[in-house]
Order: sequence, then structure tokens, then C-alpha cells
Amino acid sequence: MMAAACCGAGVVPGGSGAADTTFMNPILRGGPDPWVVQKGDTYYYTHTLGNRLGIWATPAMSRLGSASPVVVWTPPASGPYSKEIWAPEIHNIQGKWYMYFAADDGSNDNHRIYVVENDSADPLSGKWNFRGKVADSVEDRWAIDASVFGYGGKLYMVWSGWKGATNGEQDIFIAEMSDPVTLNGRRVLISAPTYTWERMGMQGGLPAVNEGPEALIGPKGQLFLTFSASGCWTDNYCLGLLTLRRGGDPLRPEDWTKSAQPVFSGVAENGVYAPGHNGFFVSKDGKENWVLYHANAVAGAGCGNARSPRMQRFGWKGDGTPDFGTPVKVGVEMRGPGGE
Repeated sequence: MMAAACCGAGVVPGGSGAADTTFMNPILRGGPDPWVVQKGDTYYYTHTLGNRLGIWATPAMSRLGSASPVVVWTPPASGPYSKEIWAPEIHNIQGKWYMYFAADDGSNDNHRIYVVENDSADPLSGKWNFRGKVADSVEDRWAIDASVFGYGGKLYMVWSGWKGATNGEQDIFIAEMSDPVTLNGRRVLISAPTYTWERMGMQGGLPAVNEGPEALIGPKGQLFLTFSASGCWTDNYCLGLLTLRRGGDPLRPEDWTKSAQPVFSGVAENGVYAPGHNGFFVSKDGKENWVLYHANAVAGAGCGNARSPRMQRFGWKGDGTPDFGTPVKVGVEMRGPGGE
């Protein structure tokens, strides 16, 4: 089963498929908050550039390093969405391209989610038009790391935000969308950092963190959300998992269950520290599920641009939940995604 075009990857059956490419992690020297979506024979990749939106186009994720980014949108010199452009995601929804991103006026306290739109068939051509802020009309609070997905015939946005107006904790919120640029109704909190592994790095008034939520459709149509937990400034940054009960409503917090332990964590001996902020894609032959994520190559590297994108296959456990395994060692040659 494949997820809608706006979504993260859906499940595909197991299989190896023939491939004539190999690669090693990391797939780029740097690039925090990686994201990719496939349209036709092309993968469109992006990551945080800080002061602009850029897209890499490639027919093979194993050869991403050979592609060059194209700047598709530059913010104004000043104003509420002119600075600190974080965690962009590109989605194709109802025949149009959208890029969602967090931005502020130079003060992190003012981060919000914004969106640009392009109705060209190719997101590297045509014009990207600024469509404005995407926010709860009543509780317009700090927000970053937005992702959009379709489920049960409805469109949803998930993101990381504050309950109130001050920085004390980052939680995961969800809201239904009436269209790709508008929330329909109020935001709903579905995950707060409660476990010890979600609350690392809180010294000096820094917040406990849940961020980077990403949708994944399971083998029987079940909805999962991965998310990044603990401060990205620590080596404890990792992935957790939210599972929606079968037949559940994504807007009902009680219908979600959180994993008691991380589902993907750093492995020092593999040169993988603080893995997180992931995305998903399916190989071109349709037989493999892949997880895309960033990580640091050394301890104590924090939240900067040294974070580099990596990717690896993943499978499914007997209970239908994703099995991401452990991060693959840096510099080990691997077979590329099937069909490349």
C-alpha cells in the first residue's frame, strides 16, 4: 500500500530487487533535517539551508552527491519569515507543489510555519509563490518541523510547538487541514516528552523536546508517526514512535500510543551520534522501504550544519510496527535502492 503523494513513504512488501548502484553514508557532507519525495522517475530532496529554500533533483538517491541544489525561493531581507529558515519539506498535493518551512524575524521565540506554492509540473521551474503562515487561528504559538500527510481521506499537518508563549517544552501537535495552506480547526497535542530518553539535555533552562514528526503507513494501513526526542544539542537525540490504534482518530490523543523506548538511537562505534529528524521513501522498483535521517559523525557536535544525511533500508516486525534496526556504520559500502 502506498501513501498519498503528500505523505511520507507507505509500506511496500519485502524484497531486494536488482540494483547497479552502491553508496556509503553519509550521502552528503552536511545537511540537517533531510527530506525527500518521489514524483515520476525523480527524487526531490531538500534540507535546512538557513536562509533560502533549495531542491536537489536526482533519479537515484544513491547518487544524491552528484546533484546540485537549485535555489527556488529566497525570503525578504526583513520581516516575520526572513530568518532562520528550518526543516523545509516539499510535497505534491492535488497536482501542485508545496514547501513548508519554519522561519522567524531573527528571534527564535517568533518561529512559525510558512508555505510556498508552485503549480508547475516540475518544482525546479515556474514560480514559487508565498502563501503565508499556517497556524491555529486561536493559539498561534511557536511552531517548527511541519509535515503534511493524507490519511482516511483527510489531510493533516503535524509539527513541534509550545503549549504557551514561552520556551519550556516542545510537544507534537496535529490539526486537520481544509486545504494545503489552511488548518481546519484547533491544534491537538498528541505527544509530550515524558520518558527520561525524551528529556535529555534540559540543563540551563533548555527544554525537553519532541520534534520532527513524520507519518508512515504500515503493512495493514496502520498510521505511525516517528518523532525526534531529547535536545539536538545532545548525543542522546533519537527517534521515538507513535502508533495510532486501528480504527482510531488522529485527532484523539487517547488513540495514540508511544513507544516506551527509542526505536532508533546512535551507535558510537558506527560513527553515528544523535540520529534524528527523518523522512521516508520507497525504492524505484517499489520493493524496499528506506529511512532518511541526519546524524553527527563525532560526539558533542550539537545542532549545527555538521549533521549529515544518511539512509538505510528498514523492515517490519511481526506486530506490524517498523523495524529500523541500528544505524549503519559510516563509510561502509551498501547496495543502493532497488531499481537505481
